[in-house]
Amino acid sequence: MKKSMFVCFILVALLASPLFAQGGGESASPKIGFMGPMTGDYANYGVRSNNSVIMAVEQFNAKGGFGGKVPVVLVSEDSEGNVEKGLSAIEKLSSADQIVGMIGPVLTGTSFAVGERVQSEGIVMISPSATHADITSIGDYVFRTVVSDGLQGEVAGNYFYSELGYRNIGVLYAKNDYSQGLYEGMTAAFEAAGGKVTIAESFQVGDKDFKTQLTKIRSANPEAIYIPNYTAEMAQILEQATQLGMDIPFLSCDGFSNPEIYDLAGDFTDGVIYVGPAKVKESPAYSDFVAQYEAKFGVGPDSFATNAYDGANILLQAMDKVYRETGKFNRAAIRDAVAATKDYPGVAGTINFAENGDLIAYQGLYKVNGTTPEYLGSYTVVDGVLTKVD
Repeated sequence: MKKSMFVCFILVALLASPLFAQGGGESASPKIGFMGPMTGDYANYGVRSNNSVIMAVEQFNAKGGFGGKVPVVLVSEDSEGNVEKGLSAIEKLSSADQIVGMIGPVLTGTSFAVGERVQSEGIVMISPSATHADITSIGDYVFRTVVSDGLQGEVAGNYFYSELGYRNIGVLYAKNDYSQGLYEGMTAAFEAAGGKVTIAESFQVGDKDFKTQLTKIRSANPEAIYIPNYTAEMAQILEQATQLGMDIPFLSCDGFSNPEIYDLAGDFTDGVIYVGPAKVKESPAYSDFVAQYEAKFGVGPDSFATNAYDGANILLQAMDKVYRETGKFNRAAIRDAVAATKDYPGVAGTINFAENGDLIAYQGLYKVNGTTPEYLGSYTVVDGVLTKVD
C-alpha cells in the first residue's frame, strides 16, 4: 500500500514538473497560448483571431498531432484590451499553464507589455496584428505575421501625397501605441514628401464623443482627415462627422480592413481610402480557409484572423519539427525553428520573417465603394520613393 502511494506521488510530481509540461516525455501534450480581447470594444479582433487558432489546432490534432501521435492543447486568455489584464494572463499562461509558445497578443499596447515577459522567459510569441514599429525590437522571441507600422506609415504618407495629391491633411488619433504610432509614421513620410499635417487632434481610449475634435479639424480646413484607429472608434467618428455636416474625404489604416466596420457604419464608409494588407492571388488554401471558417463560426475572417491562422500553423510546424528531432518541446529550439521559417505557404500568401522577427511584405491600398472595398494595388517604399508592386 505504501509502495503504491509512493508511486502515485512520483507520478503527480512528474506531471506537475516543467520538464514534463514542456514535453520531457513523449506522451506529454504541450500547451500553446492565445491572448487577445475577447470582451469589450475590441472583442471583434480577439474573437475572430482566437477562432482561427482554435481551427488550426483542431485541424492539426485531427492529423495526429506532433509526430503523428501527440496532440497540442490550446489555452486562450481574454486580455480585454487592457495591459494589466494582459500581464495577469501571461503570468497564468507561463507559470500555471507552462505554454511553450503563443499567438498574440492582438493589440499593440498589450503586446509591448507581454512581449517583455515572454522575452525574459524564452517563450516565442507571434502576434497577428501588433503593428507598432518597435514591437519586434523587444527581442528575438517576438515575431509578427502583420506588416510593421513603419512600412504602413511610409506607404500611407507617400501615397496620400503622390497618388492622391493631398498637400495638407488633418489627423484624429487615439492615445495608444497603435494609433499614435501610425499617426507619427504617416506624418513623417507625408511631410518628408512635401505635405503638411495642419492639425492633429487626439482622444482617450474609451471615448465615444469626437465632435469637439472634429469641429476643430473642420475649422483648420484640411483636404482630408486621417483616422488611424480601431473599428468601433472609426465607426463613431464617421457617423459623427456626417452629423456635423462634414463633407471631407477620410483616410485610414489596416484597422479598417475589419468587415465589422460596415455593420457599424455602413452608411458612412463610402469613399474611405485605407492602407491594409496587400491582396494576394486567391489560392485554393485561402478559399478553403474562408469556407471552413464561415461554416464553423458563422462569420467571415478578417485580416487579423487570417494572420492568426498562419501564425498558429507556423508555430505548430516549428514545434513538430523540434519534437520529431528531439522528442521534446524545448522553448529555445522552437524559437529557432520559427525564425528559420522559409517561404511558408500561408493562406495570406508566402511568409518569411526578417532577422528582427518582422514580416517581409507589402501594403495594399483600398477605396471603399459603398460598403465594398476596391483594391487599388500593392505598394512599398524604396529609398523614400513610393513604388507600386502590382
